[in-house]
Amino acid sequence: MRILIVVESVWGNTQQIGAAIAARLATTGDVDLVAAADAPGEVDADLLVVGAPTHAFGLPSVKTRAGAVQQQGAPAQPDRGLREWIAALPRPTRAIAVATFDTKVDKPRLPGSAAKKAMKRLIALGYVPVERPETFRVHGYTGPLVDGETDRAGAWAEQLVRAVAT
Repeated sequence: MRILIVVESVWGNTQQIGAAIAARLATTGDVDLVAAADAPGEVDADLLVVGAPTHAFGLPSVKTRAGAVQQQGAPAQPDRGLREWIAALPRPTRAIAVATFDTKVDKPRLPGSAAKKAMKRLIALGYVPVERPETFRVHGYTGPLVDGETDRAGAWAEQLVRAVAT
């Protein structure tokens, strides 16, 4: 099985979750883990997994990435994130399974989900969901991840394998 994992990460937390998912999925197939800014123009995989931090109740945008840099002191961010990458994707020519995840502050519990927004956009393009969008929690805006979240990401990856196999 070919697996493409595309992540957008501001502080490295979403990247850590993506890496935990990739490590678990590597036992079942060929895995490519790439940043959204460097992701291919089309998906050549059996399973697509995408992840991003939740910004302003949804997917990060050029504006919210700039705000993270200006207001939170985040490292400089590329103009192309997950939102822009998905918007540029062509419709798949065959059924491709998809799963989405996001990272989000643990407290206060805020509404919105980058994973749900990404899933909605990918379904509209013709991707086939295999699991519900998943959220992984972060302490504050910059992290670190809440204890146990990378282990939970690995367990979620195992669920993806079972879902794709059925």
